[in-house]
Amino acid sequence: MSNFQFIEASVVGGVGLIELNRPKQYNALNRTMVREIVEAMESFDQLDEVITILITGRGRAFSAGADIDEMANDDSIHLELLNQFTDWDRFSLIKKPIIGAVKGFVFGGGFELALCCDILIAASDTEFSFPEVNIGVMPGAGGTQRLTKLVGRTKALEWLWTGERIPVEKAQEHGIVNRIVSHELLTEEAMKFALKLAKQPPLSLRLIKDSVNKAVDYSLYEGMQYERKNFYLLFSSQDQKEGMQAFMEKRKPEFKGR
Repeated sequence: MSNFQFIEASVVGGVGLIELNRPKQYNALNRTMVREIVEAMESFDQLDEVITILITGRGRAFSAGADIDEMANDDSIHLELLNQFTDWDRFSLIKKPIIGAVKGFVFGGGFELALCCDILIAASDTEFSFPEVNIGVMPGAGGTQRLTKLVGRTKALEWLWTGERIPVEKAQEHGIVNRIVSHELLTEEAMKFALKLAKQPPLSLRLIKDSVNKAVDYSLYEGMQYERKNFYLLFSSQDQKEGMQAFMEKRKPEFKGR
């Protein structure tokens, strides 16, 4: 991987590991850091040896949000010309599973980054929040949209209007978090889950993610038609032949992502 300034990226087994690396700033996200994250994800998305992507933060927090010092003196025209959220749009184009391992503060832009993940595993000390309202702004990288799709209109409005902190148990109750583990075991459990997925057929993972994402926006009938086409498409893969042959021969399949 390329040398990055604010993150570390490596490959562990079939897992592309991204670690936010501004621990003294609680991994506050500046524009360069966001660009590095998405570039690392895009690189992993193209590497055959990487099946899943795992993102976490070094230090005590996943991310305490955007770097306010960077944007405090911005104006509307500068932001329009900068068009910084184009980098955030690129997260939606990642085809491989993205697993987030979060802990401590998951605030503002950090919460938006967590919501870009497909699966969230959280430490028991994790707190989520969109505190932007308290400084006179609002989420701008998808927070209002992704949160509403997950928890519904009224709960999203409550959390966005108040900026209150959301305990990890409540986040799990509302479908934001998949699993809660102890702080000490977060990295180990998240990597274990990522490696488990890395043994699955890559094309199936990719098309399942594609189909589930469409289910969010499509009607039931439209979604079922889309699902069906992806189901048919997998019958052109070598992995489908290997998987079914291995099943009949009562052995473990060897998937190649082809």
